[in-house]
Amino acid sequence: MHMIRDLTIEYRKNPIGIDEKPRFSWKLESEKQDVVQTNYQIQVVSGGRLMWDSGRVKSDQSVLVPYKGAALKEMTVYQVQVSVWDNYGELGQVTGNFETGLMREENWNAKWITHTLPAEETACPVFVRSFSLDRPVKRARLYATACGVYEAFINGRKTGDLFLAPGWTSYHHRLQYQTYDITELLEKDNEITVTVGNGWYKGELGFDARPNLYGDRTALLAMVRIEYEDGEIICIGTDTDWHVETGEILFSEIYHGEIQDYTKERRQVGKAVLFEHTDDIGQIVAQESEPVRVTKRFDVKERIVTPKGELVFDFGQNMAGLVEIRLPKLIGDRLVIRYAETLDKDGNFYTENLRTARCTDTFVYGEKQVGMLVMPHFTFHGFRYICVEGAGTETEASDFTACAMHTDMQPTGTFTSDNTLVNQLQSNIQWGQRGNFLDVPTDCPQRDERLGWTGDAQVFCGTASYNFHTALFFRKWLRDMAAETTPEWGVPHVVPNILGNQAGAAAWSDAATIIPWTIYKVYGDKEMLAEQFPMMKNWVDYIHARVSKNGLWQSGFQYGDWLALDIESGSTDRTGGTDKYLVANAYYAYSTRIVRDAADALGYAEEAKAYGDLYEKIVEAIHVEYVTRSGRMVSETQTACVLMLYFDLIKPEFRNRILETLELNIGAHHNHLTTGFVGTPYLCHCLSENGLHGLADEIFMKEDFPGWLYAVKKGATTIWERWNSILPNGDFDESGMNSLNHYAYGSIGSWLYEKVAGIRCMEPGYKKIRIQPTLTKGMTEVSAAYESIYGTIVSAWSCREGKICVDVQIPVNTTAVIQLPEKEAEFTVGSGRYHYEYKTDTNLKFEKYSLESTLGELVAEELGRNMFEEMMPGMLEDPLIQFALSMTISDLLVQDAQAKPMYLAVIDALNATNSKL
Repeated sequence: MHMIRDLTIEYRKNPIGIDEKPRFSWKLESEKQDVVQTNYQIQVVSGGRLMWDSGRVKSDQSVLVPYKGAALKEMTVYQVQVSVWDNYGELGQVTGNFETGLMREENWNAKWITHTLPAEETACPVFVRSFSLDRPVKRARLYATACGVYEAFINGRKTGDLFLAPGWTSYHHRLQYQTYDITELLEKDNEITVTVGNGWYKGELGFDARPNLYGDRTALLAMVRIEYEDGEIICIGTDTDWHVETGEILFSEIYHGEIQDYTKERRQVGKAVLFEHTDDIGQIVAQESEPVRVTKRFDVKERIVTPKGELVFDFGQNMAGLVEIRLPKLIGDRLVIRYAETLDKDGNFYTENLRTARCTDTFVYGEKQVGMLVMPHFTFHGFRYICVEGAGTETEASDFTACAMHTDMQPTGTFTSDNTLVNQLQSNIQWGQRGNFLDVPTDCPQRDERLGWTGDAQVFCGTASYNFHTALFFRKWLRDMAAETTPEWGVPHVVPNILGNQAGAAAWSDAATIIPWTIYKVYGDKEMLAEQFPMMKNWVDYIHARVSKNGLWQSGFQYGDWLALDIESGSTDRTGGTDKYLVANAYYAYSTRIVRDAADALGYAEEAKAYGDLYEKIVEAIHVEYVTRSGRMVSETQTACVLMLYFDLIKPEFRNRILETLELNIGAHHNHLTTGFVGTPYLCHCLSENGLHGLADEIFMKEDFPGWLYAVKKGATTIWERWNSILPNGDFDESGMNSLNHYAYGSIGSWLYEKVAGIRCMEPGYKKIRIQPTLTKGMTEVSAAYESIYGTIVSAWSCREGKICVDVQIPVNTTAVIQLPEKEAEFTVGSGRYHYEYKTDTNLKFEKYSLESTLGELVAEELGRNMFEEMMPGMLEDPLIQFALSMTISDLLVQDAQAKPMYLAVIDALNATNSKL
């Protein structure tokens, strides 16, 4: 009998507090091959009553099957059983449950409350209510949200393990609430306390660190619902019977940190009052994405006393989060913890790249608090190092634990090789995502910014969705994007939008089309695509309303190829050397094509035709404006060539010329990239897809500046904002914009999964998979796994001593097309595990040489060492022969079937040269 695992209900396991009609997904596992689901049955029960029985449905659908039973009731538990039959006649079953939330705002038996603290007071208000219970409790829940960020405690114990709830949304449009199971926290006499910090709602945000962007006073809405064993239900909601205190948190700001004082008692400051600004709050919705949690903890890796005498602890990993502290003995009156991503070249604590963000936590306490475990509540820091002041240089490293904190997405992807630098890069990519997927996709977690930049998220979403499960994370964020998209201004540059009205810009605002389409391809979720389709259309329509007479978008501000290196020396322009409007129109065409394809996937025939026709007109207009009649491009940067090729905007007869232009440009830069935020995500993909995988490989493997492994060699543990964030001499970029945890250039990760390991999606949700690994210089062994919505996909290969081995795993209920390295034929398989082992097709002479050996070594043996040396002077006159002789065996291997002919052609050329001599 096969097994069913990972029953998810609206992408979650056994969720509580959901307000949407759920959809059910499950994964099948079997040791047999070619296993396909033939039938399923879903039964949903509540309180012993059957709410839905799908009956035995003849279908292979195992992803996002919608609930079709009786209307769901609020605050109710439902049990689910899924039965599945396969084509071998075997049966598998799995059970789960879900619990609905409040579902409607009128079900809040509570009122919004706030405090009467003076405006200059920085202490966080604590809302308090006591209550008693007189009977055994069956089930108890806390429903809560805030204007600000909050933590709730019952009888001194925290409810749940969330941080920074209710998260950051476009508050005027939408505000999340959370549901907590508090049954085990209750006693006969109880006290609930809810502390509310400024957070994103009232705290300082943006480049000018301005407060009160959404409101000038924090507020709370909460309800305790208790169901007794005898069936009676009571609710204790926020109202003016609650009172307000101040506690140990005297100051808390996301950018600046937190001050806690344990020498003062809790102080009651009055009764709660009703919050008068509820009209400024949007729809209250149940938690939509996974919450922010501490997901990994790090002990101190190294204790350092810097040349300046600072006591510094190194946790070995750059991250976003907090430090948990066992309070040490003080030599002064307070403990001060400062945070930094790096040390300077002299080994001193470096914080200049934080700009105005103070990133400091302060703890005031006495002797009786020594040894107490504490951590901040309503802030987070981007750091690898902490500087400890106030406790003396003998402070124990064991008193400090780094807590990495981010949206608690399920890890889904792994990529490993026998190259330690590449493995570290993959780790850096994943930690860049961990550090910046903190409720919204931030650009960086450390300085006075940390905003939901659309451009960064757009270029990285493909890689992000290999590394972690992103469906809920992006759905929540895209709903805010849709709420803040307008006909007048288009799609904001940051979401939630705190920067005010700015006209939409290419590549950034195109997040509105590219991310929904990417998520659809990854998860096959048509309901999510349909929800976001109006926003996708609105963005294309926004551009179309602003085109010039030639049908192209050539007005307004553009980011261009942000932070590209192909600008004039000394220029401070950050938009790169590519024509900004070429970039804009390439994306205009790309987004229009996506809308066409989305309409087609959703069955919207009229819109599919309309946007299809528009796409053809845009492509033609691009040709008229940016490509000459002979096929030369107006802008011939790497990014311009890549966008035109990768977005398929070049006529077939001109593709080779543009590809040659790209190759020449790369060669002129000694096979280094010069691309910025726009060109980098597509560069290696473009080369690999156009027969130049060896060149993509060479660019990727560069260990000097600029390149991915340069930062790795410099000790990076996350992705940098700039290719040269740290200069070769150890100095820092001094542009005032230098994050060492910025994930955009981590977009290379999708190339590792798709081109090197060869895991590619052929049908939405990976219902059909392509496995096409490519031998890649610098790696002789690669293994990648991706946990798709159907199950685990594995592609692993090795190439050693003339033998290629490939191992593949395909999930149940899917099929795969496999094309093995150095093989032109492809074949289709069903689910199962497969092993392939064969000799390389390349000339067997290659087997005696390492991948680093040059062709010259083989030729020397073929002709004889003496003859080879005699011919050298003549060879040096022929640049083609020079080039060929310098090629390594791995260079030839990636040439695939051309390797042997090239080898023989060089022999012929050498013989011809010898006859002339």
